[in-house]
Amino acid sequence: MDIETNRFRTLKGSFAVLEATILSALPISGLLYVLDVPAYVHKAILTEQYLGLFLALILCGTFLTVPASANAPRDRIPWYDLGLAGAGLVSGVYLIIFYSDPAPLVQLGYITWERVPLAILAVLLILEALRRLAGWFLVVLVLLFLLYARFTDLVPGLLGGRGTSWESLLNSLYLSSDFLLGVPLSAGASVVLPFILFGSVLIETGGGLLLTSFATAVFGRFRGGPAKVAILASSLFGTISGSPVANVAVDGAITIPMMKSIGYKPHVAAAIEAVASTGGQIMPPVMGVASFIMAEFLAVPYREVVIAAVIPAMLYYIALFVQVDLEAAKMGMRGLSREEIPPVAPVFKETLSFILPLAVLVYAMFFIPLSAGKAGAVAALTAAAAGFVRKENRAAPLRLLRALPATGRAMLDLGVLLAAAGIIIGVAAVTGLGFKLSAVLLEIGKDSAFLLLFFTAIVSMILGMGLPTSAVYILLAILVAPALTQYGILPMAAHFFIFYFGVIAVITPPIAFASFTAASIGGASPMQTGWAGTRLAALAYIVPFLFVYSPALLMRGPVWEIAASLATAIAGTWVLGMALVGYWQRPLPVLLRLMLGLSAIGLLIPLRGDALASWVPNLLGVGVAVPLLVRERWRASVRKYVPVPTAVE
Repeated sequence: MDIETNRFRTLKGSFAVLEATILSALPISGLLYVLDVPAYVHKAILTEQYLGLFLALILCGTFLTVPASANAPRDRIPWYDLGLAGAGLVSGVYLIIFYSDPAPLVQLGYITWERVPLAILAVLLILEALRRLAGWFLVVLVLLFLLYARFTDLVPGLLGGRGTSWESLLNSLYLSSDFLLGVPLSAGASVVLPFILFGSVLIETGGGLLLTSFATAVFGRFRGGPAKVAILASSLFGTISGSPVANVAVDGAITIPMMKSIGYKPHVAAAIEAVASTGGQIMPPVMGVASFIMAEFLAVPYREVVIAAVIPAMLYYIALFVQVDLEAAKMGMRGLSREEIPPVAPVFKETLSFILPLAVLVYAMFFIPLSAGKAGAVAALTAAAAGFVRKENRAAPLRLLRALPATGRAMLDLGVLLAAAGIIIGVAAVTGLGFKLSAVLLEIGKDSAFLLLFFTAIVSMILGMGLPTSAVYILLAILVAPALTQYGILPMAAHFFIFYFGVIAVITPPIAFASFTAASIGGASPMQTGWAGTRLAALAYIVPFLFVYSPALLMRGPVWEIAASLATAIAGTWVLGMALVGYWQRPLPVLLRLMLGLSAIGLLIPLRGDALASWVPNLLGVGVAVPLLVRERWRASVRKYVPVPTAVE
């Protein structure tokens, strides 16, 4: 969810009412559709008709809300944007009318006089909305795909083929339920939207500040307490925010100054917040937007994606927690004073308004079970009701209504992006580009799966530096994931692999938006912050390769294998933290850090049945790490070293 408001107009009067009406219509119509309300009044609404309405509101809302340029007026809506907003409604409403025909698929093959102009209008509006919200890069990318589809016959080699006429191409892209109205837009409109509403309601009822207070009450007294507060608060806030940058902006303004005040260097404090906030996208039960789209691409219930994400997310935060704890010990830090820590009982009581909706969400998704969209809708309604537990919300009930336009505004970026993704999917399907590119990649990596994965990781990281995670994931799910699955990699592992590297790109230099945002809050060097974040998130660069080779880390396989792999991975994560920080009981010499690092990698390799290649590294890891750590502990006891209380030990 994007909380940045400087990109949007600040309207008053009738313009503000018009904007709020269109934006509020997005979550209201979404709730009605997801909860099957039309069926209760005996009205049949096709998915394509709802998606036509969703697209109409997204395009209309974008042109009403987002200025065309930095110099465009922000306190009123110019005539040309009113015209574009109206055109956006027309292009979406036509889809509703088209799919009201008893046999829309029969009609799809006929190119009538109005369809090509409307298709051109829809594509141009999507491109202009994309330019305003995401910049020129994605616009150029979509245009290149369109030109490729039209002039495929001019492309040499394996990627060449038969060209497609503009009329046929645009007609299919606009009207087909597999392209513009396909998986990405459907996932956004019926699955992501309820979760964005859920997050908006929690934010409007004070969920963000409650989480920080709760984390402070729990972890504030331990050494390096503010850093642990940042980790807990940011991981929890990640369940109500779809953006690492937004997460940093909300939590970082509180946690980064707290960390600096007890002795963390500015760039380290900023890096801790950036890494903790970025992890929100991989943190169950509500992950980043791309995870919902992943479930649609894999054609599995969202809860399966959540289950697969549990162990990698756990290892990510354990690695971060261990490092900040050791960093605090290394620098002799202590926790917050008693006066700085809020009482646990009152804070916990207020936090129930946040915990209850999450509990309802988990119960609805895993135990009833409802679809992800319905579970998100039920959780949003529960959050609205639970919000009145707090006195300030009862005193200002209209505060909850702000969640409606806030949800609509948050959906603009995503909706336009997903519409553009539908165009790219259409081009890939019409031209067979996905199959062709898979053949090229398989040829490159025919002798080494690692080589194929390495190049995929590099591409994911490069795209992730300039694109939202969801855009990176969609592109690679279309173009690269098929090659990974054809190579024999488990589909869930292949999709998680590209998802992970798209996520961590926002903390990895040279372009690391989450790290740079945190650096600006902490007054630190952006590049120093980026490299510190890379060190803190080091495990996230390793784990994707591990779960590709052994899906036990994705909860796939025998129970004993999953349990054993988890146990050794936690041990390896702990040892890796010592090696990276260079401290345990005392500052560690370089040779000892290197030996611990190698033993940690051995422990991280998942165990696989009778595969000797997985057992040997683990046994070597134990054989190297245990004597070294016992020796260090003995030396510390001889020195009568007394550690500061810690939440890790």
